[in-house]
Amino acid sequence: MFKQYVLPYEYDALEPYIDKLTMETHYSKHHATYTKNLNDALAKLGIESDNIIEIQSALADIKDPALRQAVRNNGGGYYNHNLYFAIMSPQGGGAPSGNLEAAINKTFGSVEALKEKLTALALGQFGSGWAWLSAKQDGTLQVSASPNQDNPIIEGTDFTPILGIDVWEHAYYLKYKNLRGDYVKEFFNVVDWDVVAANYESIKK
Repeated sequence: MFKQYVLPYEYDALEPYIDKLTMETHYSKHHATYTKNLNDALAKLGIESDNIIEIQSALADIKDPALRQAVRNNGGGYYNHNLYFAIMSPQGGGAPSGNLEAAINKTFGSVEALKEKLTALALGQFGSGWAWLSAKQDGTLQVSASPNQDNPIIEGTDFTPILGIDVWEHAYYLKYKNLRGDYVKEFFNVVDWDVVAANYESIKK
């Protein structure tokens, strides 16, 4: 059984960039529901694995179409939000350093160029979805976007997300209304690049 990720900060800790009501609703309603629905679907399937990446990678093995979709949607929602909440911090902002900074500069030219690409993907995602910075085992980076609660793992790539920007309306609409661009701009003020760097190092072999 999967347990809901425990926030390492209070609901109001990311103010003024992400407001308390949005965080409370996002975490206690949306993420809690993804977690519950994922567990319910896995119980019906008799799946006892506690490895969400393995489950997402093996969706094709689930024969029941409705349960496969339930695991895809809710498993993606569970995994994606775990990452999203973890890479934000009241001490966020600034810029990456070390191996991650070097990889970003090599791939995108600069951290600012990376932010521009992620912003363009986040704003260009039609409807609900995500923008990702992902890595694979050889240290290669890529940016991409996914609809709904999909991610590069579900999509069958050999990349694993290390940073995700949630552009579902529930992530920003209470504060920013229809101004997704304002939300994405302010999101970078709460990114904890130390956590993103740790994610990067955990994927490299």
